[in-house]
Amino acid sequence: MNKFQLILLGIGAVAIGAWLFFGDQIKTEVTQEVFKPNDTTTEQRVEEVSSEPEVVATRLTVPWEIAFLPNGDMLVTERDGTLKLFGSSEAEFPISGVRQGGEGGLLGLAIHPNFSQNNFIYLYFTTTNTTNKVVRYRLANNQLTEDRTIIENIPGANNHDGGRIAFGPDRLLYITTGDAQQTSLAQDTNSLAGKILRITDEGAVPSDNPFNNPVYSYGHRNPQGIAWDSQGKLWSTEHGRSGVSTGLDELNLIERGANYGWPTIAGDETRDGMKRPVVHSGPNTTWAPSGMAIYNNTVYFAGLRGQAIYQTTISGGAVGPVTSQFFSQYGRLRAVTVHDGYLYFSTSNRDGRGRPNAEDDRIIRIKL
Repeated sequence: MNKFQLILLGIGAVAIGAWLFFGDQIKTEVTQEVFKPNDTTTEQRVEEVSSEPEVVATRLTVPWEIAFLPNGDMLVTERDGTLKLFGSSEAEFPISGVRQGGEGGLLGLAIHPNFSQNNFIYLYFTTTNTTNKVVRYRLANNQLTEDRTIIENIPGANNHDGGRIAFGPDRLLYITTGDAQQTSLAQDTNSLAGKILRITDEGAVPSDNPFNNPVYSYGHRNPQGIAWDSQGKLWSTEHGRSGVSTGLDELNLIERGANYGWPTIAGDETRDGMKRPVVHSGPNTTWAPSGMAIYNNTVYFAGLRGQAIYQTTISGGAVGPVTSQFFSQYGRLRAVTVHDGYLYFSTSNRDGRGRPNAEDDRIIRIKL
């Protein structure tokens, strides 16, 4: 072996050693489970992610929603009845009248589109008489004042309380409600249970609502995520059946006045006048989907029992394969939002169904 060959061999040995030592710092691999639309088969694949997850808050108590004020400050609801503020200033506000029990408590949070002018925020919570309501507050100078009920007497129960709220592109407030463990209410358009509601920022019923009441769509079991795509179309995640026959969790494209079938149909079942999900988890897999966000026409949603962040691309009313990231890495996941190019999500390991560690519950972000 000549001198030149010895030099090449030495360089190769150094390169291999460096790759072995630094390889896991150069690339993060995530095993993804792939769900094909309306197909119960799955496959596994490994895919790169663009950055390392970063923990931005720890030791929270079941953080249910994450929202950002115009100045970048972060608001978080905790299911036990506390609203927390992080950022340029920090504060926490106990919300009076909240009853935590089962899946109920302080849940959804929405920021008024004109917050910079009026300082209004909206909270959805379960009350002491086990109904649900939305209350508007003014948040200014680290004080929460001027509470005003916007809508109330939404049926509640130990489980299936819905709870996600958000302002749509039409500047109206959308509210997801569960069936309150009374399945027949989901098909009753005169009941507020098992619905997606739509009201003005003052609580009035818009003139173009389909049933002359707050109901926008019906036949829902327990929707816990809503978001709009770049075309202004509304999407929602929804918990499917539970108990012995689990699975069939849903991603739905929501249309005005449409019936999404619960409890009459589920999965690929059909019935005249009822909508099938665009994609579901299949009968043998449970996502237990909660919060969701849409960024560049990619849907991201959290899985509670699924313990993952799920994602899929959307085009019109169709979706691609549903993939999962961070499976079992953080435990149960609940809230999802996008802010300033980052995906934020919360753990839900202190909700009575998880296995919390000393740092739970946490809020984590990753660069998109």
